[in-house]
Amino acid sequence: MNSLPVLAVETEEACCAPAAAPALGAEEALQKALVFKALSDPNRLRLLSMVKAEAAGESCVCDLTGPLDLGQPTVSHHLKILVDAGLLHREKRGTWAYYSLVPGALEKTAGLLATL
Repeated sequence: MNSLPVLAVETEEACCAPAAAPALGAEEALQKALVFKALSDPNRLRLLSMVKAEAAGESCVCDLTGPLDLGQPTVSHHLKILVDAGLLHREKRGTWAYYSLVPGALEKTAGLLATL
């Protein structure tokens, strides 16, 4: 008598229950990554620190180039990245640009990882 091999029948089961909290959305992840990327450069961290430490609450780009030993175009590039990330505010006055911290930006940035 010919015997046919018995095949095991697999049932489809979920490997685990889905996470209760929704995953980080694409737009929110992009915005958070923009902030982290802005903070990932030592010169940008120094610029942020210098603007924060200024007693007047703002710094002229002309005062930020010397301490970093970088040219004005490079400093302006770093400042633009900080502005685009929502950390600094830029105000043009004549030929100079003045930078100040966006109110609440540092506190919001400090909580970015906690909200993942």
